[in-house]
Amino acid sequence: MRSRPSRRVVGALVATLAAASTIAGAATTPDAATLKRPEAFDSIADPRERSTQLFLELGRVLQSPRCMNCHPRNRVPTQGEDLHTHNPPIDAGAPGHGPVGLPCATCHQAANVDTRGASIAVIPGHPHWSLAPASMAWQHYSLAEICEQVKDPARNGGRTLAAIHEHLATDTLVGWAWHPGAGRVPAPGTQAEFGRLVQAWIATGAACPTK
Repeated sequence: MRSRPSRRVVGALVATLAAASTIAGAATTPDAATLKRPEAFDSIADPRERSTQLFLELGRVLQSPRCMNCHPRNRVPTQGEDLHTHNPPIDAGAPGHGPVGLPCATCHQAANVDTRGASIAVIPGHPHWSLAPASMAWQHYSLAEICEQVKDPARNGGRTLAAIHEHLATDTLVGWAWHPGAGRVPAPGTQAEFGRLVQAWIATGAACPTK
């Protein structure tokens, strides 16, 4: 007849397995909610490579659903983490604020609005809610293509690099990506951290990835 292990042995085994699981999870699961600090790239000696790596980190925000949904290529906004077509079906219209008779402000108020019994918890809101200009549509583009768009005054609204930094670091509509309300995953990090990365990218030459 087998002897049963003591409670002390079982407890120690459970604690050991739990600790091992925690360590393994910490080692293999990246923290998608944070951004690296600019100083994390200081060890890269080549300025162009450092600049490129900084933009790749910026890409975690630029290619997040919170940004992608408002930068569609076909002028039809998307929704959700999977970028599904906006419901109800709608297009941007000429100015980017929705078609005549059904502007974005019909549903999107000056601030996020909680819903009751709807399939979504919050309707996004901002005083200037709209799609990005058609020239800045980058959904499904590579980071190299997005980078060139961001830098090109002919497509970015005539902005200099300094103006790009100010826009990305301080614009409150951009900032909505970090405060999307219940039911949506915010963009990684904070807008302030994102702004510091943009400044570091510019200071190292604003290099773009090659692909």
